[in-house]
Amino acid sequence: MDGDFRTEFVREPAALRRYPALVLNADYRPLSYYPLSLWTWQEAVKAAWLDRVDIVAEYDHCVRSPSMKIRIPSVIVLKDYVKPQKRVAFTRFNLFLRDEFRCQYCGAKGELTFDHVVPRASGGVTSWENVVAACSPCNLSKGSKSLRQAGMSLRKAPRPPEAEQLRNMGRKFPPNHLHESWMDFLYWDAELDA
Repeated sequence: MDGDFRTEFVREPAALRRYPALVLNADYRPLSYYPLSLWTWQEAVKAAWLDRVDIVAEYDHCVRSPSMKIRIPSVIVLKDYVKPQKRVAFTRFNLFLRDEFRCQYCGAKGELTFDHVVPRASGGVTSWENVVAACSPCNLSKGSKSLRQAGMSLRKAPRPPEAEQLRNMGRKFPPNHLHESWMDFLYWDAELDA
């Protein structure tokens, strides 16, 4: 593909609000769940025109040129399989996703920061095994003390997540907008209604 699909979010985030296209890998699974792999309708039409994707579902709306009329794609599938990354990047977002957007001390949701379990002042390093999501009150309360000194405990031990584990975790946090044409592809391994 021409460039990285994430660059469109940075350049034109408002463009995704109108008719975004869900992007599926060649195996009909989303490239990512969180953030959900979406392209603008312009990128989806361009990729279809260049024969890089197949259109699986469409919106009722059309775009026109002087010589043709095209229905806007709502679900597209890449013709070439993109191998998912095995290694998970150590980012603030992935850390929060691993910890399910909850403080690992009190379980609160909301405005989160991160905390070094073994404080950096005591030789703690910034790694998956030593950093957890924490709410501001817990982070301030713990400060640069050890867990024992602060009288606090962790809900679960911090570990490096596997890529598949994070993808599955992302399914628990759907975005605000889910078009009905996407539903068959987003939770394909969910239990079917009888």
